[in-house]
Amino acid sequence: MPRLDDAKPFVPVRIAVLTVSDTRSAADDRSGDTLVARLEGAGHRLAARAILQDERAQIAAQLRAWTQDPDIDVIISTGGTGLTGRDVSVEAHRDVYEKEIEAFGTVFTMVSMQKIGTSAVQSRATGGVANGTYLFALPGSPGACKDAWDEILVWQLDYRHLPCNFVEIMPRLDEHMRRK
Repeated sequence: MPRLDDAKPFVPVRIAVLTVSDTRSAADDRSGDTLVARLEGAGHRLAARAILQDERAQIAAQLRAWTQDPDIDVIISTGGTGLTGRDVSVEAHRDVYEKEIEAFGTVFTMVSMQKIGTSAVQSRATGGVANGTYLFALPGSPGACKDAWDEILVWQLDYRHLPCNFVEIMPRLDEHMRRK
């Protein structure tokens, strides 16, 4: 079971939230609001926030821009992970990834199975790394965002989490790009 090492300090990370939707606005972005409330409640900092329509090139361009920003450590998108023709967040994320975190989607499916049963197969949640930045694509429902945050990301984005976590390896994510 996950546990926290209280001897280690909490290390806040800077997180950007991207909502992908053809219909949402800042006034009714419940999934984005859910993520912001949870990340700030955990002690992290909202570094940026945006809403984009389901356009692969625009999503990928925003993700690339944020991975180039030294003030952003993690990007979480919500929406566009389903099976319909307009759902292109996964493809946009994969256009940007240097490395995919395959187990993220698997673990998310396991968490979702406990909540929504076999309907979990309709989600294509994904995670990856690009330019030393973590990226995660979550479904567009507030429930899915709560599940991903509460069951996976709150732990993996906490430096105190044992036996290991994403934060402790952040300094080495871009080591392949450094001069030798």
